[in-house]
Amino acid sequence: MTLEWLDLGFSELTLEQLYGLLQLRVDVFVVEQNCPYPELDGKDKHPQTRHLLGQDELGNIVAYSRVLAPRISYPQASIGRVAVAKSARGHGAANQLMQAAIAIAKQHWPNDNIQIGAQDYLRHFYQQHGFVVNSDVYLEDGIEHLDMLLIY
Repeated sequence: MTLEWLDLGFSELTLEQLYGLLQLRVDVFVVEQNCPYPELDGKDKHPQTRHLLGQDELGNIVAYSRVLAPRISYPQASIGRVAVAKSARGHGAANQLMQAAIAIAKQHWPNDNIQIGAQDYLRHFYQQHGFVVNSDVYLEDGIEHLDMLLIY
């Protein structure tokens, strides 16, 4: 699957892009995972937050992650809200998404490692990208999570 990747700050997002990324996040995290939680946490609007959008050939956002500066969620830079639409799964979009998100974090915060709060069932996926487990499993919004760190 060929995707166009966009790295944008909040003020650079068009209304269509903002709607598309929020729709994908709600579809995956709230509806598909049946997990009501405070999706809009204020971090999207932070001046250093980067929004990574993967658009298909029709311009639909089918992959997304949010890359946060150090000291917003963790002492390190962080990647979160990693989501791939059902229609784009199984075609390598998730790997492309993580590679691009890591590159963005390294570009913007080259002196910081990357911390994530990952769903436990995806630990092997993140380990393939160099992350190591650095916490016990804990419940967040009723889903087992663990913290993982990428040191570079």
